[in-house]
Amino acid sequence: MSVSIKVPVFPESISEGEIAAWHKKPGDSVSQGEVLLEVETDKVVLEVQATESGVLGPLLKAPGDTVKSAEIVGSIEPQGAKPIAAPAQSSMETINLTPAVRRMVGEHEVDPQQISGTGKSGRVTKEDVTQHLKATATSCAQATPLSGRVDERVPMTRLRKTIAQRLLDVQAHNAILTTFNEVDMKPIMEIRKKYKDPFEKAHNTKLGFMSFFLKASVEALKRFPAVNGSIDGTDLVYHGYYDVGVAVSSPRGLVVPVLRNVDQMSLADIERAIAAFALKAREGSLTIEDMQGGTFTVTNGGIFGSMLSTPILNAPQSAILGMHNIVERPVAIDGEVVIRPIMYLALSYDHRMIDGRDSVSFLKTIKDLLEDPARMLLGV
Repeated sequence: MSVSIKVPVFPESISEGEIAAWHKKPGDSVSQGEVLLEVETDKVVLEVQATESGVLGPLLKAPGDTVKSAEIVGSIEPQGAKPIAAPAQSSMETINLTPAVRRMVGEHEVDPQQISGTGKSGRVTKEDVTQHLKATATSCAQATPLSGRVDERVPMTRLRKTIAQRLLDVQAHNAILTTFNEVDMKPIMEIRKKYKDPFEKAHNTKLGFMSFFLKASVEALKRFPAVNGSIDGTDLVYHGYYDVGVAVSSPRGLVVPVLRNVDQMSLADIERAIAAFALKAREGSLTIEDMQGGTFTVTNGGIFGSMLSTPILNAPQSAILGMHNIVERPVAIDGEVVIRPIMYLALSYDHRMIDGRDSVSFLKTIKDLLEDPARMLLGV
């Protein structure tokens, strides 16, 4: 008796996905628990495992095809069954491709049979696909013989399309303003320098700046609940918990995994959680649950050298804190000009939910807590 292969059940925030790659072709033996295919949503790539052992039957969806939640995309036949030719089978199933290459070919809707492979036994590699895309773009480009200028045209991935649409939606439906301040990072840097080695030895994780910023943010959120809120229709929603999203760079783009109940976490807990999310982002193993929810977000453009920016809201949240690079600048302290490591901070917020006074005071609170870290211990 055949067993249906179904797309995972998507949460309400995700309406559809896309077949990124099949790891097996019809007629291949499969074992229970073996990964059969990958489904890419606008947030994560989901792995679909075999629920039974047997032989992979017809494929109803090919890489690049759109799928709905819980949709049937294939079947597993009893061992020894002769599979029917797959109606959606494409040239991708007839060539021995690695999962990464399958995904790349599916994203750009490229026929792998048209690519000359340079890998072992003529296998197509990611570099082969990249060169093919460049060659195709060059041949289709409009260029003049004298200038030799060309354009490269590459289709958007599903993630990039979703990001683009959400950015437009946020700007169209929120009254976004940004307020700025600066923080003297010397006190935090001195603490980090003094305790980073014993901290790592005691907690088996490195001491970074992000944990201090998240702790300061939570303390400020407690004092200004509107910044931790959201708008639902005509209702203002004040969240009684502190789930903070931390923007992380991944090969697929910017993702925002969420740390739950940050108010109950120690600095070590925060650092371990961020490190784990960063690793999962690089490996492409973040789950939908990792990125659902969130009442506030922190993003650090400083790791890329950003001096100042106006971060955009992570809807439906009402505020986002932007960190930037640390630069030694001349500042006046007690009537004297001294050199201090300064970071500019930016808070973008929805003015429908948050008044200017609260937004400015919120950012000033973070500045005060970071410049005098004892305040976070004393709650003053």
